[in-house]
Amino acid sequence: MKLEPLGERVVLKQLAAEEKTKSGIILTSEAQEKPTEAFVVAVGPGTDDVKMEVEEGQTVIYSQYAGSKVKLDGEEYIIVKQSDILAIVKK
Repeated sequence: MKLEPLGERVVLKQLAAEEKTKSGIILTSEAQEKPTEAFVVAVGPGTDDVKMEVEEGQTVIYSQYAGSKVKLDGEEYIIVKQSDILAIVKK
């Protein structure tokens, strides 16, 4: 199955939380920060008022409490409005 977002919505796959600090300390799941960096899985068509600025395959930073979590085929995704995406990560 595949998620196809409607309107100005974007389907994100959250990147894994850091399990170790830079100095090598292993973090418990409670101590790990919730990442706000995600991979764009699918992008809706936009609306007459909203032009879509993100594309599938990009890495983005999104608002921490944004969106709705959904599970599909054992995978967890977050569906957000494009306005909840704060930046595109360029490498």
